Parts: sequence; structure tokens; C-alpha cells
Amino acid sequence: MLGGMTARTARTAREIARETITREILDAARARLATDGPGGLSLRAVARDVGMVSSAVYRYVASRDALLTALLVECYDELGAAVEAAVAAQDDTDHAARWLAACRAARTWCVTHPGEFALLYGTPVPGYAAPQDTIEPAVRVVLALASVAAEAGGEVPPGPTDVTALVADAGRYLVERGGDEPAPELVARTLMAWSGIFGTISFELFGHLTNAVADHADWFDAVATRLGADAGVRPA
Repeated sequence: MLGGMTARTARTAREIARETITREILDAARARLATDGPGGLSLRAVARDVGMVSSAVYRYVASRDALLTALLVECYDELGAAVEAAVAAQDDTDHAARWLAACRAARTWCVTHPGEFALLYGTPVPGYAAPQDTIEPAVRVVLALASVAAEAGGEVPPGPTDVTALVADAGRYLVERGGDEPAPELVARTLMAWSGIFGTISFELFGHLTNAVADHADWFDAVATRLGADAGVRPA
């Protein structure tokens, strides 16, 4: 019995050590995103930051691409969790407040994690193609927005162009996730809101709003509120 307990304890200790070192590698990589950018991320530099020889890092991360994938999944999940928590903290019946809370949470996470934002929404890393593993984490924010818009049930008049065929895939995806079949116009406006929200954040982080708007936070709120209204989420 004692021998079995010792073996289990030793195995658990190895697992803990591996998790600890992997966490250190991911933290060092995230710090490198802020200084070197996603395209400049180097396993050799990360290894140096955690006090390891570069060959030892490969015991924990198979390649630079594997590291990028792990970072994408972690950061998308962090961002999605922040947005979902912000929505859940609001009154279920105040859809406008839930929408704005979601958008503000997204902005807050992004402006406090500019390196990670560049990885998620900036220039693609040459030679890297994100695998399927990143899709579910990546859509958490837009799913939260779509849920608020659907529950708000505001009037969404037909747009000037027919988008039914353009958003068919997105509509099917929402149904597969357990939702009711959404109106194509609502899907389109939610997708437009999603791109508008992150486009506004991108403009702020990359300096394109300098000398253009007086206050970045107030401007963001105005953009988010108008995009929400366009998707049928209006104050009561």
C-alpha cells in the first residue's frame, strides 16, 4: 500500500511540476507578445526568459506553432469568459445594459492586454494557420452578443441588401449551438456589430483615434450603443 501511495504521489508531483513549467512558458510567451509582437515570438527567447535551454522547452511545447495555438486558445477563452461574466452580472431584462456590459468588458480586456489583442485580432503570423481547436474559444464573444440580441427581440427591419446567403453558415452554427433559428438580418447585424466593436478597439490600440475623438472610452460606448441598437438592442 505504501509503495502504491508513493508512486501516486510521485506521479502527481511530476504532473504538478509539468503544469508549473508550462504555465511559466505561457506567461513568458505572453510577455514577449507585448515586446516582440506575435510575428516575432521565438521559442529560444521564451526559453531564455524562463531560464531553460531551448531544447528543454520542446518537452513542454512541441513547436512555435503549438505555442501560438495554446496562446490563442487561452486568450480567446479569457476574453470570452470576461464578456460572459459581464453579461451575467446584469439584470436579465435589461438587454441594453447587458449589451453595453459585454462590449465594455471586451474593450477592457483588450486595452489591458495589447500584446494578446495583437495576436487575436492583429496581422496574421506568417506561416501559421490556426487549427480547429481555436474556433470554439474564438466565437465566445460573438455568441454572447448574439444571445443578447436574440433575447432583446427588438425590431430589425430589412436592410438595403439581401444577406440571407451571406450569413447562412453563421445561422446554421447558431442553431447547432442550441439556439433558435435566427433571422438572417439579425445575424448579419450582430456580425457587423462584432466587427465594428473590435475595429473600434483596434483603432484605439493602434493609435488611429488620436486627434479624432475627445475620449476613447466615451466614443467606444457611443459606437457600441449604436451598433446594439442596429441589432435591435435598445434601451427600454
